[in-house]
Amino acid sequence: MDSLEKARIRMEHWIEHNDQHQQEYEALAQELEQAGKQEAAAEVRTMSELTGKGSEHLCQAIAALQA
Repeated sequence: MDSLEKARIRMEHWIEHNDQHQQEYEALAQELEQAGKQEAAAEVRTMSELTGKGSEHLCQAIAALQA
């Protein structure tokens, strides 16, 4: 397996890991909202969005490897 294949596999793993974290962030944001902590929930949701953007960039990097 060459280094580019290893890089693709690592990035796919990171995307999967990010997806898991994103689900956890959303669950936490809901808990915070139910506890009346709107500002904290909004910050956690922002983190969730940033994690999603990170995954988008990793997907673009994978696509660039295949080009």
